[in-house]
Amino acid sequence: MELNICHLYPDLLNVYGDLGNILILKYRAEKRNIKVNIFDVSINDDFNGDNMDIVFFGGGQDYEQSIVSEDLKNNKKEALTKYVEDEKVLLAICGGYQLLGNYYRAPNGDKLEGLHILDIHTEGGDTRFIGNTIIYNEEFDETYVGFENHSGRTYINNLKPLGKCIVGYGNNGEDYKEGCVYKNTYCTYFHGSLLSKNPELADRLLKIALKKKYNKDIELEPLDDTFELKAKKHIIDTFKSNNK
Repeated sequence: MELNICHLYPDLLNVYGDLGNILILKYRAEKRNIKVNIFDVSINDDFNGDNMDIVFFGGGQDYEQSIVSEDLKNNKKEALTKYVEDEKVLLAICGGYQLLGNYYRAPNGDKLEGLHILDIHTEGGDTRFIGNTIIYNEEFDETYVGFENHSGRTYINNLKPLGKCIVGYGNNGEDYKEGCVYKNTYCTYFHGSLLSKNPELADRLLKIALKKKYNKDIELEPLDDTFELKAKKHIIDTFKSNNK
């Protein structure tokens, strides 16, 4: 078995170690003898979603997002829309998350048109939301931990959140929702460490991608996640001890 992973704009949207998510997917797949091919797709490159099993879309600063926004609209909108609607796996972090929506309005008032794939929008703010975050996903009865650093306030309307905030600001600091899920597109403000601290989510993305590619359920051999789960437990326990 093998999987093709596309990294969108690795030269422009890769702040705070977002690349780590691809490395985790690759590591966890190869531990199960699944070959992984990684394809970098950037400005003026063609994107062919039919050849990809997982797409990763990282975060960046406003300037880089403005460059990417134009290329997305001119060169990749139709193919990315089809990819998402075909229920293939996409993981989007921060800026990538915002650009999948209707628009992002920067703090200076400039408006970046999004792809209109997700019915969401983002308003820039003057205050940054920074810190460790803990969320609970009710559908899978799972708790995810991560680190957020963003000033954008995203409103997801009727889409499902990735989780409800136990600790942290989430999408906008108002409704206690973090990220969003549409079909098999998963979006979040959790940077770099998302999949390393949440191995169950990494494996879910791999299983969905494998099922889509091979048209059958594929069970993944369990890995030793002792250290990953200890790191997660430490973050959760630290919060509990600080709030007694």
